[in-house]
Amino acid sequence: MSQVHADGLVAHSLAPDRRLLSSRALFTMRHDAEAAELEFPPHLIGEQHHTVIELGNVKRVAMMVTPEGGGEFRDEAWEALSTIRAILRQQGEPMAVTMQTVFVRDRADVPVARQVFEACYGEKMPLTLFVVQPPCDGRGIAIEAWAVSTASAKVEYHGEDLVTVSYDGLRWIYASGGSLHLDGRTPYEQSAEAFSSMRRVLARAGSGFQDVVRTWLYQGCITEEVDGVERYRELNRARTDFFAGIDLEHRPISVANNGHAIYPASTGIGTLCHGLVTACMGLQTERQDVQLLALENPLQTSAFDYPKEYSVKSPKFSRAMAVRIGDHVTTWISGTASIVNAETVHKGDIVKQTEQTLTNIERLIDAQNFARLGWEGAGATFDDLARLHVYVKRPEDYEACRAVCERRVGHLPSIYAVADVCRPDLLVEIEGVAFSRIRKPSSKPAT
Repeated sequence: MSQVHADGLVAHSLAPDRRLLSSRALFTMRHDAEAAELEFPPHLIGEQHHTVIELGNVKRVAMMVTPEGGGEFRDEAWEALSTIRAILRQQGEPMAVTMQTVFVRDRADVPVARQVFEACYGEKMPLTLFVVQPPCDGRGIAIEAWAVSTASAKVEYHGEDLVTVSYDGLRWIYASGGSLHLDGRTPYEQSAEAFSSMRRVLARAGSGFQDVVRTWLYQGCITEEVDGVERYRELNRARTDFFAGIDLEHRPISVANNGHAIYPASTGIGTLCHGLVTACMGLQTERQDVQLLALENPLQTSAFDYPKEYSVKSPKFSRAMAVRIGDHVTTWISGTASIVNAETVHKGDIVKQTEQTLTNIERLIDAQNFARLGWEGAGATFDDLARLHVYVKRPEDYEACRAVCERRVGHLPSIYAVADVCRPDLLVEIEGVAFSRIRKPSSKPAT
């Protein structure tokens, strides 16, 4: 819901796009105009979309924000941050931002963005990734931010590269390996250093890669060849060598025995500079009702089983990682593209590639796939998604790609960014996260 004022400014309602796991409703669309106006008064702020997730006693908010006022980059950054603050003030309880990804148009804007963000957050700076991926809508900046209610959760800021969140016997760890540039290093050396850096940061929190359920790898010029080898293939080689020294099969948290390798979910995507920005998310708990499930897709060859023609050492990640906490399941969906078995399909066709990518996600998270891997009653649909990231290789494909996504998924908090995908013939990659409940088996009366 938005209103256009006489001066041309747009007043956006702060109603959530979706409300997941709420006792009020499974999800609430923002287009219920009367409810939006009653509960969420309009503000003269940038365009925003957000999802409210209620996990037991804890509220989380996923926000996607882009500025609309124009002006210099610094003005856009302040506008976006003001929008985030306005959303959080509407929640009716104290909220803290824990992690955010900032998509910028140019690497030269990163120092300015960092200065503005540090001034805004002070000592409570969330884990922040600055990624050079221009927003598809032409803005200079777009922000994905996650926040949690501090009425129920304890948030600790251990420096710019480490944040922990504790509630209900759970401890979530958000760590970054920093932003590395080549500086004479090979892509393999750069990638190896990034993983080692993340391990050191995790160690400061009393954690390690055995706790990690999700990684994000933003690699500059991902398909560029160095000495005849693509940079992404060298990242995969470094990741494989790194994981070889870690026992991911025997984690502190119970892992469902599904016969697959237990690698974290991951996104490996390109950026417009030679940097490598990395982050990971881990979970620690002693609760007995928490379990992990590494999901693989029946439509696709597991990435870690790809033939050597795609990489000398295959990508070591799961298609998704599901975290079951009591009766709730959070499913972190890896970067997904138009691949069937191990082959790229619909080459050159953005509409068909977007359709196939969404179908791959749909099959990955559906109840049938969860049951196939041992979790009866689990599963999710597009209605359970809290947000999407859509990475579009060619700017001219943005409108067509977005039209497919909105037709298939509906009005969902999303960011579309220009980014190279890990194969030259892939035009789009999509990642997301879903929140769902375990469905109890229906009891039928005896006959």
